[in-house]
Amino acid sequence: MTAVLIASAHGTRFEEGRVVIRALLDVLRETAPAGVEVHEAYVDVHGPFVTDVVAAARERTDDIVIVPLLLSTGYHTEVDLVEAAGGLPIARALGPHPVLAEILADRVRATGAGATDTVVLAAAGSTRPGAVVDVERMAELMADAGVAGPIVTAYAAASEPRIPDAVGAARSAGERTVAASYVLAPGHFSRVIEKAEADLTSEPIGADPRLADIVWERWREAREGSAGEVAEPVEAPGGAAGEVAEPVEASGGAVGPVPSTGSGTSSGSGTSSGSGTSPGSGTSPRRRTVKRVARVTGRAVLVALLVLLAGVVVLAAAGLSDDRGVRRRRRA
Repeated sequence: MTAVLIASAHGTRFEEGRVVIRALLDVLRETAPAGVEVHEAYVDVHGPFVTDVVAAARERTDDIVIVPLLLSTGYHTEVDLVEAAGGLPIARALGPHPVLAEILADRVRATGAGATDTVVLAAAGSTRPGAVVDVERMAELMADAGVAGPIVTAYAAASEPRIPDAVGAARSAGERTVAASYVLAPGHFSRVIEKAEADLTSEPIGADPRLADIVWERWREAREGSAGEVAEPVEAPGGAAGEVAEPVEASGGAVGPVPSTGSGTSSGSGTSSGSGTSPGSGTSPRRRTVKRVARVTGRAVLVALLVLLAGVVVLAAAGLSDDRGVRRRRRA
């Protein structure tokens, strides 16, 4: 039976970003195990959309795994990809991972960064707290990979601190700054990072051949069930799965929050920081159990409150009835 890996990137309006994602897909196809097909998909901005790719793949095989070509956990993997998967296994996001840290360290060194320069790990940002955890872990891994200077994390949107603020804080302390572009491909967020005007700015990660090792590792984990069990949609207040989505790039490059329509958010960079699951978050059995317990507990509390409210209403009605009876007797 044919096996299918659906490589789901974010999507971007910038052609140079699309070129990078296609180049990475070529690398994945060249390194694919025998009998495994690599299918292209996107969660937002343009097709082929992951929902359609999943539907087409189901007509041919049941051996399907979705691997997010995204750098951190976030809204896309916790909601969008879960909805699109319809029960299929979803692998973890590419990061955090030691190989990614090595690539980032190489990009930083290529800028000519010195041992005392402050490195700002510049990520896209996400409304999901798990994404911040992932980026912080990447900073630790970069230090392990040989980045000598201090490393601080910052974000283009949704999370704090913002990249220009982190750059400004380091500069005010008299330190030279290096913005390490923690985005996969050129696009909207890579431009935001460049506009932060750090002393040095690294190139996006790009279609580095080493990424294939991470993708196939994630694919095997999910396929074997060690990390790829399907996550449940995250419920927002009121029971809806789609809270206010992450920033969406408008045609003029502006960013603003919009309600999610199930396809997630648009970073325009090909790399939202929100996608995939990470250790301790996303689709782990422990997290699913916690979610179920929280949901059941919440429902039980709600039912108890409703019963209590009903009791209060009944007692109030009874008291009102007695009061009316007393007034009638007095009049009589």
